[in-house]
Amino acid sequence: MVQLTTPADAPAALDHAAPLVREAAATGAKLILLPECANLVEQRREFKTGKVASEDEDVFVLGVRALAKELSVSVLIGSVIVASGRDHRAANRTLLIGPDGEVQARYDKIHLFDADTPDGKSYRESATMCPGNQAVVTNTPWGRLGLSICYDVRFAYLYRALAKAGVDMIAVPAAFTVPTGRAHWEVMLRARAIETGAFILAPAQGGAHEDGRHTWGHSLVVNPWGEVIARLDHDRPAVLTATLDLAEVTRARQALPQLHHDRAIGSV
Repeated sequence: MVQLTTPADAPAALDHAAPLVREAAATGAKLILLPECANLVEQRREFKTGKVASEDEDVFVLGVRALAKELSVSVLIGSVIVASGRDHRAANRTLLIGPDGEVQARYDKIHLFDADTPDGKSYRESATMCPGNQAVVTNTPWGRLGLSICYDVRFAYLYRALAKAGVDMIAVPAAFTVPTGRAHWEVMLRARAIETGAFILAPAQGGAHEDGRHTWGHSLVVNPWGEVIARLDHDRPAVLTATLDLAEVTRARQALPQLHHDRAIGSV
């Protein structure tokens, strides 16, 4: 996983991320994950005009596709901000790029972050982002991968649906705020791993961004028993590696067969 402090435009974002992707590939990694908003962290509307391109034209997407092909690795772009094609708002979209450089899966963030955080900041993603409406699971050479983005982690029913679909791993790329990251980041990721019996892969944005935003960092990998098996303890750009034993998924689900014990409940 690659932790980033993404700049405010796609060309600079590619220059920032590419050396870290190469570093990850040099470790022998075959699946490399980037965080949310990997191509653009820019909340200032007056500076955002003209920076949001279509998926097919985005400089960052094109650059990562070429890089994946060159390095013969799969790259999950945790998300890119691209034109939605549905209305004036953009899409916050995960892309899984195969070692041939082709897009193998897409997921548009379902739950949008509209909140006023304890540090006095106000966030209204729905003003500029168009929500998705479809959960996505994709097959990889290593197992089934469920896709989610950041604020999705607060909605356990999405993760249960992914678990019921037989995922072995769930990606949770994020750009968490510092107050919510400090309080909730690790505990929620561990909870989602325990509930689903799946590996949670959570690459994060971290540090101070050009638009004045600060993100939490602290990228994590959590095993199906809820144990953190790899972590970064800071908010700086870095590479985090982990080796997954997918037999742990079977062991966790056999020990706690909770995915088979759902019961219908009446209205409250």
